[in-house]
Amino acid sequence: MKIRIRRWSRIPTPCIGAMLALGWICSGIAGAADEGSVKAFVGARIIDGTGKPPVEKATLVIRNDRVEAVGTKVKVPAGAQRINAAGMTIIPGIVNAHGHVSSRDNLGKYLRDGITTIWSLGDTCPDARRRTEGCKSEFELREETRRAEPGTLPRLYVAGPVLSGTTPESARKAVDELIPNKPDVVKIREDDYLGTRPKMSPDVYGALIDEAHKKGYRVAAHIVLLADAKGVLKAGADFIAHSVRDVPVDDEFIQLMKQRDIYYCPTLTREISTYVYAETPALFKDPFFLKEADMADIKKLEAPGFQEKIRNDPDARWYKEHFEVAIQNLKKVSDAGIKIAMGTDSGAGQGRFQGYFEHLELEYEVKAGLTPMQALVSATSGAAKAMGISDQVGTLEAGKFADFVVLSANPLDDILNTRKIESVWKAGIRVAARNSSSSPK
Repeated sequence: MKIRIRRWSRIPTPCIGAMLALGWICSGIAGAADEGSVKAFVGARIIDGTGKPPVEKATLVIRNDRVEAVGTKVKVPAGAQRINAAGMTIIPGIVNAHGHVSSRDNLGKYLRDGITTIWSLGDTCPDARRRTEGCKSEFELREETRRAEPGTLPRLYVAGPVLSGTTPESARKAVDELIPNKPDVVKIREDDYLGTRPKMSPDVYGALIDEAHKKGYRVAAHIVLLADAKGVLKAGADFIAHSVRDVPVDDEFIQLMKQRDIYYCPTLTREISTYVYAETPALFKDPFFLKEADMADIKKLEAPGFQEKIRNDPDARWYKEHFEVAIQNLKKVSDAGIKIAMGTDSGAGQGRFQGYFEHLELEYEVKAGLTPMQALVSATSGAAKAMGISDQVGTLEAGKFADFVVLSANPLDDILNTRKIESVWKAGIRVAARNSSSSPK
């Protein structure tokens, strides 16, 4: 039921008299809500993101941009718009703890696929691309999301340029030059690209981490190898932004992670993207993927020459051969009590599809041995806690932003059901579907 603000002309005469005499507003008029500001989703299964069992036949009340109440005994406020959600499952908006953005279009794809919050861990728009392709920096896009009309863009937190150095002094200088942009986290990369490039020595990445901490910023670390992961943890890194992929994690790594309650971000789909395009992948026939797909991108990835290049790429072979290591390490760290933050590295390179890859990541987390509930927690409260924003998003609890996804099927029965999206809501506003003019051609 829609609510309308009562106008002076509609106020009963006796009430006007009382107001004139006593200077007050009659009950029933005071506190009237703006039209559409209170909504009640009634009869849904609600998975709140905390890891608790789902609540069946529950009511979710939204007031303006916040969750007001959730549960089976919630009273629908007078005048609220009632939305029948019987048979539906409501989950918190998905939080991606490792993505990348370089355009407003990227942001729209994320949001329409239910990813309402993104940690963009590294600018992918250098000056050359900006001049030729018109992409935007993470800082520019963060400002756009802050100014955007409600419900049109996701929440965006950014790192800016990924930092490195050749000496401790150059490392500290790199941090000092970044800080005026007020990043939400500092990102470093400790990686020799499978032996093809030099990587930072411990004293250099130690200086990066120390300088960031002195300035009050946490540090997310890109790693591939177990030895490097342990090195950056000993130096104080606050977030492991990829799977350990070379060898099984050991007890020392697990203890280093647990000592400071560090989150582990598996980015399994990043590994898949390095080798899957050696042939035409099954995802190219998935209707959920195709609804947001750019057919020009698909044609490039299906080109025989490109596929042959992937088949002959030694890096692609290495990542494919070591994918099972990443899978097993995710299960091992989860069983050890290390907390997982879903992330994908989507947007960082060709074929890493924003929006779709987050759902694919959940599928592979379950294939690795996590339960559907564990996977959902990693993509909601887990990712939000890793980012330090769990007081605002990540769970459907009173006072938090009303970011959520309405599904037509239960993802606890089959994690693929996260793709059965009926609607996406960000700050209490329903997200518009992709318009026909931008549909795949």
